Amino acid sequence: MESGKTTKGSKARKGGDKRKKSVTKSTKAGLQFPVGRIARFLKKGRYAKRIGASAPVYLVAVLEYLVAEVLELAGNAARDHLKRRINPRNVQVAVRIDQELGELFAGVTIPSGGVMPNIHSAMVKKTTKASQVS
Repeated sequence: MESGKTTKGSKARKGGDKRKKSVTKSTKAGLQFPVGRIARFLKKGRYAKRIGASAPVYLVAVLEYLVAEVLELAGNAARDHLKRRINPRNVQVAVRIDQELGELFAGVTIPSGGVMPNIHSAMVKKTTKASQVS
């Protein structure tokens, strides 16, 4: 038997467990979203013959930023409507009010989001000076 190896039936390593703790790519990058999974999707999606190591990290950072932005605005919208839980309506209102996110989500339909409150100017009753004075 070679030194440092254990017998076939033994489960414990000789001298204790000296394996290093595995560190995920997300942890290394300081992100919450899964970098490894996005890398796998990029490879399986055949978007390019080769995918660089930093491409999924950058993509995950962008996705995480966008999600954080939408959630913050949706949370504010939920609080404005005196709700403690974010629902699709809050996401719809948040996205449509913000100009940049509105452009990004221009062709997107949010299920159960409803429509933006809007009254056409032609439908509003016009006031005259005589009615304002009295």
